[in-house]
Amino acid sequence: MIVVAGEALIDLVPQGTGALAALTPARGGGPYNTAVALGRLGSSTAFCSRTSRDAFGEALLDGLRSAGVDVSAVQRGTEPTTLAVATLDAGGSAAYTFYVEGTADRLFSAAEALPAGTRAVSFGTCSLVLEPGATAYERLLRTAAGQGVFTALDPNIRAGLIPDADAYRARFTSWLPSVSLLKLSEEDAGWLGGSPREWLAAGPSAVVITRGGDGLTAYTRDGAEYSVPGEKVDVVDTIGAGDTVNAALLHGLAATDALSPEGVAALGARGWDRLLGFAARAAAITCSRAGAEPPFASEVGEV
Repeated sequence: MIVVAGEALIDLVPQGTGALAALTPARGGGPYNTAVALGRLGSSTAFCSRTSRDAFGEALLDGLRSAGVDVSAVQRGTEPTTLAVATLDAGGSAAYTFYVEGTADRLFSAAEALPAGTRAVSFGTCSLVLEPGATAYERLLRTAAGQGVFTALDPNIRAGLIPDADAYRARFTSWLPSVSLLKLSEEDAGWLGGSPREWLAAGPSAVVITRGGDGLTAYTRDGAEYSVPGEKVDVVDTIGAGDTVNAALLHGLAATDALSPEGVAALGARGWDRLLGFAARAAAITCSRAGAEPPFASEVGEV
């Protein structure tokens, strides 16, 4: 079982460029997209979050169930669902404005125990920023790591939601001893201001940096560096691409029995080339269609 912990929200996706483009609601949130992608790839997946009982919340749960994701650990509340309004630039890259005050997902409380059979837990995005839920997710991260569970972190920086950048950077650093796999975009890495080697020294077994159409690079504790190019595709938008990479990495590690520090260390050049190539293919498919619509296993092939 791979557990994904974090927010589920509704993306209002523009049907064109510019601030006044028509908006279409779509299921979203970095952790939510990761869980759906894992389910579609065929991984045994559970979602750990808090969702609203409103119509959007019901639609979010329906999307998880349709992807085969276990939702028994999802908490419910009467508060509204978080909204993320996207604006696309000419290249399809999205910027977001969030409506988060008093919404259901930020009131998550830490679970007493992880689902039975949990092999990995994935964290990231808004859920690690918005209190009081951020502290609860942080507690779950440390608890999972303390139990020897493989942990993945994608900070997926949304600067507009972070009131104190320096405090967040310090908090991010404090998470690293509890992180097995750190994945982040080139833009996130620049905003955080560190380097893969510095982050590896603090705890993770590997750091994977995404570079959009230029591909992905993995850095490992033994000083090695592995890169693959991006897959060529006609980009509709990039919504959910990074989340698809998260899912593909975790799915691939599980499929090769490498969800452990020892497993990651044993991948070598051939293992990383296959894993990163699989993630690049999956992300390219997501970019080829509107909104966060990650691929099914039949579309992306084997790891």
